[in-house]
Amino acid sequence: MSFLEPYSSDDIKRRKNNFSNIIKSESGIKKIILVDRTGLTIASVSKFSYFPADVDSIGAIASAVFCASEEQGKNLELGDLEIVTSEFSGGKIFASSCGPIGVLILITDSDINIGSIRIILKRSVDEFRGILDEFLSGIPAHGLDLSDLDELTPD
Repeated sequence: MSFLEPYSSDDIKRRKNNFSNIIKSESGIKKIILVDRTGLTIASVSKFSYFPADVDSIGAIASAVFCASEEQGKNLELGDLEIVTSEFSGGKIFASSCGPIGVLILITDSDINIGSIRIILKRSVDEFRGILDEFLSGIPAHGLDLSDLDELTPD
């Protein structure tokens, strides 16, 4: 099931445009992945169909790295984490918070302009935060309310 299914065709076009605008904004962006904080992949887009990547494992690992870095920053009282950058000889991975629910991940070439990626991420996270809020609006923020089960079990 795609994250776009509950929406009308206009909504789907608008959401696809969000991803398309990012991936077209910089030639070195190879892949975009939107995950929740548990690492569950919500959506992904590749610039090239032949770009080999296990989206689910990349999303899960990038989310875990982001959340671990965020916790580290909290323990050191450094404030809110904005962007995590992982630099490799063959490319870079950027992860940015999309509010309390999600993480937006960009996979790029190694020679990408880091400043432009930071600007792209900062401009995009609010849009994706809105998408996540809409998508997950029917899901309770603090899990299921199971308080009525107490009535079913004897003391």
